[in-house]
Amino acid sequence: MAVRAAKQTPQERRKGESALSEFADYVEKQQSKRPSHSRAISVTPSDSRYSTQNAITDDHAELDIIDTLNLSDTSTRVRLRDLLLDTGESAGETLLQLGDVLQSRLLEGHGEALFDLGQEDNGESMAFSKEQWDIALDRIRRAAATLRADCRILMTRNVGGLEEVETMNEKVKGAMGKIMIRQAPETIEDAIETRIAVVGNVDAGKSTMLGVLVKGNLDDGRGKARVNLFRHKHEVESGRTSSVGMEIMGFDTHGDVVGSSVPGRKLSWEEIGKRSAKVISFTDLAGHERYLRTTVFGLLSSSPNYCLLMVAANNGLIGMSKEHLGIVLTLNVPVMVVITKIDICPPQILQQTITQLTKILKSPGARKIPIFVKNREETINTATQFVSQRICPIFQVSNVTGESLDLVRTFLNILPHHGRYDSTAPFEFHVNDTFSVPQVGTVVSGVVKSGVIHSGDTILIGPDSLGQFTTTRIRSIERKRIRVPVCSAGQSASFALRGIRRKEVRKGMAVLPKLDTPPKVYREFVAEVLILSHPTTIKIKYQAMLHVGPVSQTCAIIDMDRAFIRTGDRATVAFRFVQRPEYLAVGDRILFREGKTKGLGIVKSVGYDPTHPLNPDAA
Repeated sequence: MAVRAAKQTPQERRKGESALSEFADYVEKQQSKRPSHSRAISVTPSDSRYSTQNAITDDHAELDIIDTLNLSDTSTRVRLRDLLLDTGESAGETLLQLGDVLQSRLLEGHGEALFDLGQEDNGESMAFSKEQWDIALDRIRRAAATLRADCRILMTRNVGGLEEVETMNEKVKGAMGKIMIRQAPETIEDAIETRIAVVGNVDAGKSTMLGVLVKGNLDDGRGKARVNLFRHKHEVESGRTSSVGMEIMGFDTHGDVVGSSVPGRKLSWEEIGKRSAKVISFTDLAGHERYLRTTVFGLLSSSPNYCLLMVAANNGLIGMSKEHLGIVLTLNVPVMVVITKIDICPPQILQQTITQLTKILKSPGARKIPIFVKNREETINTATQFVSQRICPIFQVSNVTGESLDLVRTFLNILPHHGRYDSTAPFEFHVNDTFSVPQVGTVVSGVVKSGVIHSGDTILIGPDSLGQFTTTRIRSIERKRIRVPVCSAGQSASFALRGIRRKEVRKGMAVLPKLDTPPKVYREFVAEVLILSHPTTIKIKYQAMLHVGPVSQTCAIIDMDRAFIRTGDRATVAFRFVQRPEYLAVGDRILFREGKTKGLGIVKSVGYDPTHPLNPDAA
């Protein structure tokens, strides 16, 4: 008779939770330190045989703001206030200088920038009068027009008008405001792309929320808005997502949602892509426990910039919601929360949900600062500060009445581009889905991790079951169903491959440039791991499902630096893929689970030498 595993004690659970946040930060630091060409070079182990870390001094990103404050005594630049208010003979020359200032900010923000009109770079007020504000705003608009950019006033103080907010601070003198400046992309492939993964428990309203946001029509309370997002007949019948769904939402240069002027008509992806300056790609993931593997695969393979956690107000953070939140925290992706169904939820139940959510977000495992967004000013301030991963904005919406949906749209419009991508590094692309398209052939989709690829380039795709790569050529490239000639790091795309059958490609394969020496693949690797939850001890020969980006395969532990590991322990462990070798690199983030998530880690070295065990004392 099978013996049931002992239930995890509260002390063990707390130990795993408190270690999670620290380890996720550690993994993030290690990934930021690795060189951009780490996959193109062979890694030589150090004296410890399995540690490949260089002695690099810690970066202090929080001190970067000092560089932007212009505190240097030797600065001879013209003050920003003078550029904004110049109406004299040199107005044309200073307008060009103002254009240069905007251009540098647009480059930094990948084509969009938030401009604090009425404030110097160091935060000091310019003490504008209403007349001076109007002059400065006109100058900003004229300078932006020379860069093919448009301006939108987000909020103002002491100016008046529709965007005016109440001045809470009595010390705030003079007219000021926040202006969104967005540049029209020169070509379709230059449009800003932000990927958001949508997770939450079953029946939290994920698909409905996306249907309402993207289509613009409210829900009827019976699932009308979600039908267009489903990919399979059984999903329509059950009302539950079982696959990885995709939907896009576009914003133009003025910050308005790109939609159809005809009520009820849905724009195609091609129409949205051609009319948008900023595109948000939503990955709609399954909430049911039965589809956890699909959800984990969707989260890791789509490389999301942000994560949207949906919580039903009448249910709270239950079931798979906590599991999904834990996975997102391990990936170190900024999280925002949307509480749905507030129109049917009694006030006391809603308060219980808010209390529970606040407690979990403030717990040692999450270490987030929950911010409840209830008005336009809070939305704008939170969106501009969301690059800090410590804050967690929380919206309370109804998809039936439309309450607070405009705040969510405003938030998504302002959301800054987040993520580190290197277009100068060697090209690398990971396959997260495969298709066979009539009159086209085999098509693979995924996200470009680094480098640039052009239509017609010769590439390698693999590894197959023997660890071999196949040479083929890219026939065409599409982004958001629009054909483009080139694709660069950080962009999601689909490649049509020449002379290769669909059964020869699979999810998890890598697409690499054709080189003289074939790329190396590995069946074994060494990783530093953290055990999040396990009822007993983990020893050698333990097997679990391991996820590395889009790669999902069963792995066995073949060696570790101690006799056994349990919940909350950090250890160096050697894994072996059970089925086939895979393409890996030092610094890759791994996640392994047996049913629910068991642990996470980072690859420290590829390959394993049995003559040098991790725990020499046990040999």
